[in-house]
Amino acid sequence: MSEAKTAVLKFGGSSVADADRMRDVAIIIKSYIEKGYKVATIVSAMGNTTNNLLALAGDVTDELSGREIDQLLATGEQQSIALLALALKREGIPAQSFTAAQAGFYANGFPTEGRIYRVDPKAVRAALGNTLVAVVAGFQAITDDGDVITLGRGGSDLSAVALAAAIGGECHILKDVPGVMSADPRVVKSPIKLSHLSYQECMELSSLGAKMLQARSVEVAARYEVPLYVASSFTKGEGTWIVKNIPVSEGLIIKGVVHDSKVAKVVMMGVPDVPGVAGRLFTSLAERGIGAEMIIQNNMKGGMNDIGFLVRKELLDGAIDVCRNFSRDVEAQGVSFNTEIARVSIVGAGIANHPDIPSRMFTTLAREGINIDMIASTALAVTCVVAQARVEDAVRALHEHFIEEEAV
Repeated sequence: MSEAKTAVLKFGGSSVADADRMRDVAIIIKSYIEKGYKVATIVSAMGNTTNNLLALAGDVTDELSGREIDQLLATGEQQSIALLALALKREGIPAQSFTAAQAGFYANGFPTEGRIYRVDPKAVRAALGNTLVAVVAGFQAITDDGDVITLGRGGSDLSAVALAAAIGGECHILKDVPGVMSADPRVVKSPIKLSHLSYQECMELSSLGAKMLQARSVEVAARYEVPLYVASSFTKGEGTWIVKNIPVSEGLIIKGVVHDSKVAKVVMMGVPDVPGVAGRLFTSLAERGIGAEMIIQNNMKGGMNDIGFLVRKELLDGAIDVCRNFSRDVEAQGVSFNTEIARVSIVGAGIANHPDIPSRMFTTLAREGINIDMIASTALAVTCVVAQARVEDAVRALHEHFIEEEAV
């Protein structure tokens, strides 16, 4: 007799938004068990619980402590796991809930942005061995000091993939959409559901703004070759498989058009052109937990450079503070920033083999009267920074040109 397959099922906040949805999720889990799976689940906080808790904290004080925010936000998932375990038992399915600490998730790093460094899933394995469904809190872990630390927005995806890697099994992310789409359905009228993506393509889409999966979760899936499946918890139908090797096809070159309006541009002006200056700047940002993207250096006359980059909008104040201090230290000319920008990207593994694609992208944007502020490219993507007010126009034009017309 073959050994039962193991699946880690992750349910997001909309999937477990209320009591009715909890019962629906219990029935979905039951269907997996009937197919012969051993099942562990990762659960997010219900509905808008996380946002509501953050708003409540803001009503209490203007000075938010990262440690206490982690303590507060972790309570959302703990409600969900207990309620889902109760819903499973109602369906006659033995289940046991686990906090992240009980499930063996360990992380370090900055508060609200923890990085998992170890998963010790012996308690989860024991539950599965006793034919229990293990219901595990997502989005959180504990530090070496025993403090709760959360894993950043979308961190439950990371919890699910890390658990699947630790216990050996597939990871199924069940959401309120039918799979990974070629563009945001709220922006594009006719997005295409993708049947397969490579890890690299999915990671690029996620890191550039697609809200389907947390980029770090895809990175872990790729590292440990965890089969990743994205589908709907609301409707039936085949979703999207994200794997190392996708089926051979001469289909779409561009798999997705994604945009991100939650970025801001920072420019360090008149930075002395001497070795080590850029290294010192970005080290200072990293020490504050501020990541920089699309870094561009412009050479100027007189031994001075401008250094421009993007940061997340929520980190902009910290980035400006670091840059102003640095500007004084190196006697640069100053710092400027722009919050009215967004980036739009086309993504596909075939981009490197088609040198015409960047020019087609730029021409399409020009035809729409959309000016380009910055450009960056990789083997998998071409990204343009444009005015925030025009980014959705850019998405629609690029999707029509690269995907809708190619799919006909």
